[in-house]
Amino acid sequence: MADLKLTNVKKIYDNNVEVMRDINLDIKQGEFIVFVGPSGCGKSTLLRMISGLESISGGTLEIDGDVVNDIPPALRGIAMVFQSYALYPHMTVYDNMAFSLQIAKVSKEEIDKQVRKAADMLQLTNYLDRLPKALSGGQRQRVAIGRAIVRQPKVFLFDEPLSNLDAALRVATRMEIANLKESMPESTMIYVTHDQVEAMTLADRIVLLSAGNIEQVGAPLDLYENPANVFVAKFIGSPAMNIIPATITQVGKEAELTLNTNHNFLMPIELKEQEKGLSAQFGVRPEDLKVRESETDPVLVEGDISFVESLGEATLLYVKTQEGADLVVAKLAGTLNYKRGDRIALTAKPEKMHLFNAAGDNYRRL
Repeated sequence: MADLKLTNVKKIYDNNVEVMRDINLDIKQGEFIVFVGPSGCGKSTLLRMISGLESISGGTLEIDGDVVNDIPPALRGIAMVFQSYALYPHMTVYDNMAFSLQIAKVSKEEIDKQVRKAADMLQLTNYLDRLPKALSGGQRQRVAIGRAIVRQPKVFLFDEPLSNLDAALRVATRMEIANLKESMPESTMIYVTHDQVEAMTLADRIVLLSAGNIEQVGAPLDLYENPANVFVAKFIGSPAMNIIPATITQVGKEAELTLNTNHNFLMPIELKEQEKGLSAQFGVRPEDLKVRESETDPVLVEGDISFVESLGEATLLYVKTQEGADLVVAKLAGTLNYKRGDRIALTAKPEKMHLFNAAGDNYRRL
């Protein structure tokens, strides 16, 4: 298995459109790395550059210390699992999984050993004689994963492998991929998805991309609890973090903010004198808001409820604070008896709040 290192990697198409910009990333052997981001951010392009299916316009890609920019895909020691399965319809499950080893002239005994080992790991042993058309979508995806496993690659690449499955199958197959990683602890895996739930539950580290740039790299909870900027704060978490325009009115050991909700709030964050009077962006997650129950609790948001979503385990309240302002979303535990038009006051714990400057950078990380 292998370490990967990307240094100033770029992708520029013929019309001089730069779609990947100076990507720098170290991936250690045994890590499960997830590339996540909105559609068009470059995550699949970056994966294809690692696989060799896309050329690298600038910078270097190293696998185990060797620069592989000009090495053909078949010689990089990489196996890729696509979202489309790409199975041979006329071949059985066994033959689909064995095909690459047959092409490589591996002995029949070794092929049988590797295929049956992979089938056992993926609970496919009872399906080895079936054709792909006799399998469910989840089973076909497992066959595609098994075909990658038998090659014993240095690196596994997954390109949105669950996007063609329904919700229930996605959950089940996600659990199987997590179990697969546990059974192959030395394997390096890179996984592309637009689904933040997949990213949060599978990744050792998340690489969050936007418009060809890396916005933040870190453990899932680090991105959730310490977002580097407003983009990360709003992308990670559902519903998205509330971002409220504010002005810094007091600095020192605590920062006082005047929010556009017409309320002042103190945050336990130390700012410099030159930041007083500057515009800022205040952030609080919907699940960190709570109904104000005591006069001693500071009011963060007060307004009329515009919409109520009852989810069973939680209730989402969309609160209109004033004309022209974005709705503030609160996620409260349980089923609650609020209705449209109710007046509500919300507060939050100061340590759960975030403050970003006008450019969108988190003050705690500056």
